[in-house]
Amino acid sequence: MVFLIIFIGMFLGFIVFTFTFIAAKRNGKYYLAPIIPFLMSIDITAYGLFFVGGFDGMAYGFLGLGFLAVSIMGTLLLPLFLRKKSSLQINTRDKISLGILPILFFLTIGLIIYSDKGYWVIHEGITKGEKEGYKVETILEGRKEVLLILGDDYLGKAIEVKKVSRRGPTEITVEIVEGEHTDMAPYIRIGLDEIKEPLKVQTTDGVIFDSMTVEDY
Repeated sequence: MVFLIIFIGMFLGFIVFTFTFIAAKRNGKYYLAPIIPFLMSIDITAYGLFFVGGFDGMAYGFLGLGFLAVSIMGTLLLPLFLRKKSSLQINTRDKISLGILPILFFLTIGLIIYSDKGYWVIHEGITKGEKEGYKVETILEGRKEVLLILGDDYLGKAIEVKKVSRRGPTEITVEIVEGEHTDMAPYIRIGLDEIKEPLKVQTTDGVIFDSMTVEDY
């Protein structure tokens, strides 16, 4: 996951570097091509450190690291680009790139935001099926964990998360599928950014699970 975030940062940084380099053909300020990603890396890292914090802040730091890597590589390669006189003359392809690159930049950011499901599977396992229901616990940075345990009616089954609602009260919808252990029931731990009450945990078939009491634990 860390490497993916760094790669995304490098991809976005490359877009910024390329756009700045092409735009610099009009005024000859090519030194801005590596400087802009460098400044953005500082801004992104500072934002994650001082305004976000925690593990989310670390993610911004890794994203900024990707921008920094592009800045360093761009600084090293910039003299090679400047040696080619043909690359210093703006052409039709450059004009098209100046229009496409900003769109690609913001489209990538939009896809990242859209693909953020707001939940993740922490762990899956099996149990004897002696109890059934869910319980909520607070984990790192105020995030929540929902532990869903199925009873003996679900021996030999497994749990797959199908959907977690992000509007209104939180609803977790799971699908019950065939598992590998015929004499054991499944459980799953789901991490959530936040829970909006009243929480509802249900299956795709409409079965609603109850919250477990302290005695059930």
